Amino acid sequence: MPRIGTRKLYFLLEEEFKKQQLNVGRDKLFSFLRHEHLLVKPLKSYTKTTYSKHWLHKHPNLVKGRKAAAAERLWVSDITYLKTKQGYSYLSLVTDAASRKIMGYHLSPDLRTENVMRALQMALRNRAHQHPLIHHSDRGSQYAAQVYRETLAANGLVGSMGRRGNPYDNAKAESFMKTLKQEEIDGRAYRDADEARRAIGRFIEEVYNRQRLHSALAYRPPAEFEANLPPFGAAAQRPQTALITTCP
Repeated sequence: MPRIGTRKLYFLLEEEFKKQQLNVGRDKLFSFLRHEHLLVKPLKSYTKTTYSKHWLHKHPNLVKGRKAAAAERLWVSDITYLKTKQGYSYLSLVTDAASRKIMGYHLSPDLRTENVMRALQMALRNRAHQHPLIHHSDRGSQYAAQVYRETLAANGLVGSMGRRGNPYDNAKAESFMKTLKQEEIDGRAYRDADEARRAIGRFIEEVYNRQRLHSALAYRPPAEFEANLPPFGAAAQRPQTALITTCP
């Protein structure tokens, strides 16, 4: 993880500093990395991959201001692009909102609905439970397509969509996209789609889901955090109305 953030790096090194009796705080580590030109520079770029001005059915927003208390209560989906030397490819993702674990993904040369659906189909194969859950996305035409909506309904998923042009409604998926582009892609163009597919698959399966620390998960990787989440139904005993415990 050569582009890991400094806060996570300090979390990993803090115990070693103590063992070596080194007086290094987080600010001092920041200063050292800055002096050695080792601070990670954020990447700033944006390309629109969503077409929301369509006549297809749009689901209401079922998750605004609410949090998932356990795994497989809420999935969020999104699409991003990446460069190869042969052109652009598009990565579709399905993320569990509670654990931030990537449940399904697919890299394709275009934005056709059948290609976006492959990420959903992978997520469905990786399900540990068959209870109903919410599937949240932007208002892109792929997610509004009849075949996509029928697949959700056939598998007990309730559709939800954010407001048009507001990425904050889908922030958990957007957060992974930023991580992927800063820590794996890092501005480079892959040789072709096959190389990109292998590299991104390795990053998701081996690094992001199982190794990379997530500050929102108390500095644990998604797979470990998910394993310690309460089982489905456990949070429903608590009187916290802002938690997603069942689908509407």
